[in-house]
Amino acid sequence: MEKTHLIGLFLTGLTLIVLVLEIAFGRHKGVHRPRDFFLMGSSFLIGRILLAPVTALFTSGVWAFTLGDAYQDSLSDLPFWAALPLVLLGGELVFYWVHRWAHQPRRFPILWKIHRTHHSAPYMNVLTTFRLNLAWYFIIPAGWANGLALYLGMTEAVFFYIGMLTIWNTVTHADFRWDDRIRASTTWGPAFRAFEHVFVSPGIHHTHHGYGRDGKSYRNLCTILSFWDWVFGTLHIPEGRPAHYGVPGHNAHWLEELAYPLVRMSDTGQGSAAEKVGAR
Repeated sequence: MEKTHLIGLFLTGLTLIVLVLEIAFGRHKGVHRPRDFFLMGSSFLIGRILLAPVTALFTSGVWAFTLGDAYQDSLSDLPFWAALPLVLLGGELVFYWVHRWAHQPRRFPILWKIHRTHHSAPYMNVLTTFRLNLAWYFIIPAGWANGLALYLGMTEAVFFYIGMLTIWNTVTHADFRWDDRIRASTTWGPAFRAFEHVFVSPGIHHTHHGYGRDGKSYRNLCTILSFWDWVFGTLHIPEGRPAHYGVPGHNAHWLEELAYPLVRMSDTGQGSAAEKVGAR
């Protein structure tokens, strides 16, 4: 428990450091709307602090109830060096497919309307990681994969993977595009593009949050391993920032973005616009 607490403090501190740097470099000046603070603040307080621990217990309980005692801790003797790739590859694969379905509004409209909250901001910075619909906390694919891995006894690998996810999300959502210069370099560019066929860079993920030139919300669907995007044909390596961030059309009311499908308000046209851009 103490180890978990220390890891949590470290990851929270990392996010705060990046946020302070973004503010110091003027990356938040004039980009936020009042509704953004209501949405992100509510999502953080209710979702990250209250619901996240509940959903962790819920997913673990579902696996224990479904599988019983037959397989519990069956992989606890697996060494860390073998367990981590298994957890990483499996977690990213599950995330890839559920995330891909969440960007198919014609086939899965409810799933898209839950997930669109994370995409509706017309900017990118580290605070976007807190921009989540409350129902998404129960859907997060990595949470279900991690719950299964914990049930099977791969505890250390799961905690390491959670740390990787937090660090990677912080780096790839931040408004620091250090990778653009590397990608454009005649010396380092080819090697970095090869790297981007395996791992997600800020550019890879910023493209996923954009539309227009170099913006493709239906591509680059993984968190850490762009490898799965490469395998399934959804990888897009950008040349620079996307022309626009967010989703085209008007946003839903922030209460709907926070609590859909419990809260439903008049259709603002965001869904149909998103279908034109993101449905593939």
